[in-house]
Amino acid sequence: MKNVLVIGSTGQIGSELTMKLRKLYPEGNIVAGFIQGAEPKGILLESGPSAEADVRNGQMLADIVDKYQIDTIYNLAALLSAVAEKKPLLAWDIQMNGLLNILEIAREKHCAVFTPSSIGSFGPETPHQGTPQDTIQRPRSMYGVTKVATELLSDYYFHKYGVDTRSVRFPGLISYTTLPGGGTTDYAVEIYYAAVKGEEFVCPIQAGTYMDMMYMPDALKAAVDIMEADPTRLKHRNSFNIAAMSFEPETLRKKIQEHIPGLRMRYEVDPVRQAIANSWPDSMDDSCAREEWDWKPSYDLEEMTVDMILNLRKKFGLAQMNNLDHTLWAP
Repeated sequence: MKNVLVIGSTGQIGSELTMKLRKLYPEGNIVAGFIQGAEPKGILLESGPSAEADVRNGQMLADIVDKYQIDTIYNLAALLSAVAEKKPLLAWDIQMNGLLNILEIAREKHCAVFTPSSIGSFGPETPHQGTPQDTIQRPRSMYGVTKVATELLSDYYFHKYGVDTRSVRFPGLISYTTLPGGGTTDYAVEIYYAAVKGEEFVCPIQAGTYMDMMYMPDALKAAVDIMEADPTRLKHRNSFNIAAMSFEPETLRKKIQEHIPGLRMRYEVDPVRQAIANSWPDSMDDSCAREEWDWKPSYDLEEMTVDMILNLRKKFGLAQMNNLDHTLWAP
């Protein structure tokens, strides 16, 4: 990778991935692709080129690829799970028609393509414990349907046309930098914000609901490492299970309370999100990713919690609280 287009650069993953790529490839063009109404700002705008990149406009994307001599496309354009259920036709248009535009451009202009899949690609019939790399995928959400179709279409373009498509199945992602927007696993980000601000957290997911989760630095590492992996080692491409930790809301509450004892939490279960969560794996088997491109996460629940609280307190300019573990903050 040298000249990279990040589509969805102002989103939860894209905003951090764009900056990571700019640090890794300072001599290249890392283009921050955006849509109207979600333009890059601050350091994201100032640190490199940006361009409007609506996945539904194939000519617009082709012009960017030509202008910046793009060799790799990170396609992060998507409506997240809960939002996609409310707007299924728009989700299909962005996630499928948009992907087809990107794959056609990649075929014509010889680009590699990363389009993430998700734990949402699995369904109720999928084994929930130690979910295998290759298993039944029958999701019942529009988000999940588009993710399965993304995996299949990306594989088709690799086998049919030789397009270098690669992907991972992201679990729920947790970050202090950019708030998520409409995902089933969002509660695992929002609870940290509430804890640091001293607010009560209202949890939309039922106690005892386990889901795979991952800290954003590990997710960014996976997105880069899979694209840099030796292609001769890859038996799978679209898409690899990757895992770091699995927990349910009470586990997360208790872990945060080890550092912020005053955290208050109650439940108001969102039936839409709960139904989606019930259909997803409790934990994924990521042995294929470990064997084929040496995947290994760096953060567990404790390490992530310490780092989240530290950085959120810095973000909000909060002084150290008496009930916060002194290991988390150095004056």
